[in-house]
Amino acid sequence: MTVNSQHACNLALFGAMGDLSRRKLLKALYYLDRASLLHADTRIIGLARNSLDDQGFKEVAIENLQRFVPTSELDDTILQRFVARLSYIALDMTEITGYQLLADHIAADSKPMVAYMATPPSVFGDICANLDKVGLSHLPNRIVLEKPLGKDLSSSQEINDKVAEHFKEQQIYRIDHYLGKETVQNLIALRFANNLFGSQWNQNHIDHVQITVAEEVGVEGRWSYYDKSGQMRDMIQNHLLQLLCLIAMDPPYDLSADSIRDEKLKVLRALKPMTGERLSQNSVRGQYVAGTQHGKAVPGYLEEEGANLQSTTETFVALKAEIGNWRWAGVPFYLRTGKRMPSKVSEIIIQFRQQPHYIFAPDQRNIASNKLIIRLQPDEGMTLQIATKDQGLDKGMRLRSGPLELNFSEAFKQDRIPDAYERLLLEVMLGNQSLFVRRDEVEYAWRWVDQIIQGWENSNEPPKKYQAGTWGPVSSIALISRDGRSWNEDA
Repeated sequence: MTVNSQHACNLALFGAMGDLSRRKLLKALYYLDRASLLHADTRIIGLARNSLDDQGFKEVAIENLQRFVPTSELDDTILQRFVARLSYIALDMTEITGYQLLADHIAADSKPMVAYMATPPSVFGDICANLDKVGLSHLPNRIVLEKPLGKDLSSSQEINDKVAEHFKEQQIYRIDHYLGKETVQNLIALRFANNLFGSQWNQNHIDHVQITVAEEVGVEGRWSYYDKSGQMRDMIQNHLLQLLCLIAMDPPYDLSADSIRDEKLKVLRALKPMTGERLSQNSVRGQYVAGTQHGKAVPGYLEEEGANLQSTTETFVALKAEIGNWRWAGVPFYLRTGKRMPSKVSEIIIQFRQQPHYIFAPDQRNIASNKLIIRLQPDEGMTLQIATKDQGLDKGMRLRSGPLELNFSEAFKQDRIPDAYERLLLEVMLGNQSLFVRRDEVEYAWRWVDQIIQGWENSNEPPKKYQAGTWGPVSSIALISRDGRSWNEDA
């Protein structure tokens, strides 16, 4: 990709001393510089409360890059070039003084400003208002909003309303880092560049879809934050529903941002309501108790540091979602996410229907169907399970299931797979909103999630317990087995 003069910018990194900036954003920006994807005139301004000068911020950046970038990939020449881009302004997010310093700092050139808000959403409104006051809210300036955008529809609308007072929708980039993953991007190519899949991508050929995002970790010292959120708000409302949209959406008119986002919105609007009996039958929430992972004892959720023993916050969710349109009539989407799972894995399973007429051994019927496995982590890639004849003169017409596999790290040995934040930061600087979430998407996702959370609260049923190191409550197995199916690891 060529980075031309119009892609130079001033990147204002609000919350520059926070965990996200130190662990992810500075590293992603370094890798963009290493790949020659940062324009020579692009500058990075760190903004936070800490009393630092430019040199102090540069030292912090070097320290964190040395910590989070492998030594083999840390080139001293590139590091010095990258650090030379950095400057720092100490500011209180709610006070105008620091914003005027920012405006003065970038007044000498005409490059657009990209304001990345790696801060709590509670100060998004203050940041936008103060940027407006010092004349930095005009086009082509743009802003990036980190999740979570509220805890329900009402709070999400409040945040978006405050931002919209000062910035137009075309300037707002709501980030979901899952949308920057290489495999997620390949969903677009897989579906719409290959007739092999494009013609089969509907209820006539697909039996069901599974989306699993499993985490090995617990709350990692973030108990007070996590307990106000839970797995439904933290993972389902954004990451898993965005993946569902990319799997289920109709072909967009073109690859423009609004064409893609229009199609995703149609999916969210078509999600069948989860209320009453449908909610009780098609949802499971769980909370982990003490168990073992990799042979090591780990505490339960209510035993974590700072825990409230009365908490009913879920650390696991399993759902059976249905989409009310022609393409997906009768095709269930099973969503599952949780903490303290046996392994860290994010994957999408597209289970195709069996052949209508089966002629092989009855005990092998389950082999004679195709399964597309799309792995987001830990090893990004795709596998298509197909049935073939087993080898050997003594096997007869016995079947075996085997993979046609594309492992990105092995297939593209010369290329390092970029981190999601690298792609997303680059797209912001290029002014492309395709990988970002539009306001109406956020709000329709909240509408669907809110009804589920409200239904759980009305039922007064506590979350089901599951041992740390397992795949969730037994009832999550029942949720899918009632339909004669099983989660992928049990297949």
